[in-house]
Amino acid sequence: MATTKPYRIKTISEYHQVRGLPRPEHPLISVVDYAAIKHSPDMHTINWVFDFYLISLKRGINGKIAYGQQTYDFDEGVMFFISPNQVFRIESSPTPANERSGWMLLIHPDFIWNTPLAKTIRQYEYFDYSIHEALFLSEKEEQTLNNLIKNIQQEYHSNIDHFSQQIIISQIETLLNYGERFYHRQFITRKIANHNILHRLEEWLTNYFKGDNLLQKGLPAVQQIAGALNVSPKYLSSLLKVLTGQTAQQHIHDKLIEKAKEKLSTTDLSVSEIAYELGFEHSQSFSKLFKSKTNLSPLAFRQSFS
Repeated sequence: MATTKPYRIKTISEYHQVRGLPRPEHPLISVVDYAAIKHSPDMHTINWVFDFYLISLKRGINGKIAYGQQTYDFDEGVMFFISPNQVFRIESSPTPANERSGWMLLIHPDFIWNTPLAKTIRQYEYFDYSIHEALFLSEKEEQTLNNLIKNIQQEYHSNIDHFSQQIIISQIETLLNYGERFYHRQFITRKIANHNILHRLEEWLTNYFKGDNLLQKGLPAVQQIAGALNVSPKYLSSLLKVLTGQTAQQHIHDKLIEKAKEKLSTTDLSVSEIAYELGFEHSQSFSKLFKSKTNLSPLAFRQSFS
């Protein structure tokens, strides 16, 4: 049973101490070798919160990683990204050091403070992803990232000079950009899982639009749908954009127009009554959306069936 209060680690030096590692060579950035980490039985029962970014790639470690109520079984070559203040727990069986490999890149926000990366790092969507949206890598992709990690290590192992921070930050930005590229590749290559999400999305929207939810609650929010599908809003929109060319919001509107066409063609309800049943406070707003989607006003669409 996990402890209720998360264990917060504020500094990279503290993390090294807790995990039985030597003191970091730089207080604000560190690359940790998974094989060097000392494991204790209680480590996997603790909810953790870090005050720094963690970018991780693991091999030879089987188990689960949990974010809140979500869990994910990670396997070979899984990479994931954790932001400051995210609560997580790793549940894995002890693995001998010679059987596990990989790395963690720890970056304290102070290291990138007052740089362009400080403003853009949270814009990388995968820092908001749930862990079941972790990144799977090919051997070639993994080698690309491993080379960047080696460059970062070499730079802070050397004598720190005026150029060191910017060189390291450039390497981090390149790593993050590759991560973004690989995620978008994953949307396409993991077709079975992604198409399953599309099927579940369609099913959820169909069920929502069947009853009087629109009248009682209005249009569903992207966040509500994403929660029902156990993915983040950004992941859902990114996935849909890659696979269908439309955002989640556009899918909601398409479903709404489909329902509106059904009512316009099969009932005698007025446009105002249909707008009300579809959750619109003002019929003008409904008519404007309908025309933007169909190039016809609701009345013109109805007349096309007469």
